[in-house]
Amino acid sequence: MSEMRVVGVRVELPANQPILLLRETEGERYLPIWIGSVEATAIALEQQGVRPARPLTHDLLKDVIGGLGRELEQVIITDLQESTFFAELVFDGDVRVSARPSDSVALALRMGVPIHAEEGVLDEAGLIIPDEQEDEVEKFREFLDSVSPEDFRGADT
Repeated sequence: MSEMRVVGVRVELPANQPILLLRETEGERYLPIWIGSVEATAIALEQQGVRPARPLTHDLLKDVIGGLGRELEQVIITDLQESTFFAELVFDGDVRVSARPSDSVALALRMGVPIHAEEGVLDEAGLIIPDEQEDEVEKFREFLDSVSPEDFRGADT
């Protein structure tokens, strides 16, 4: 299992589909995961330190976990089946709850817990970006610095 860090979220054109990009903290593999626009917004807001006037769903879940006296210890991206990623929230007492990776990452960022990916997932979907493509990763980071949460809102909102 490898610890991952969030590189960021961007909207992939022309489909206007948000993608979450994770990278091994002690490795070279990246893990791209297609996610929904609501989750992309939640992740982007947290990364930018934006505090909405009212708690979003992931903020509420964080408060509920704390209110119940539980502790989220880590998030694990556990599986990939037919192009769908699966994750687990791991709580104190080894209580595990199945969740979508996008929700898991949004919650992990809010609670300051590590994000891990199973080796099988990284073997199947992990990407190594050659040095000449590192510029693209830097451009991605620059994009993240310039993007606002409104950029993730769909045409129907």
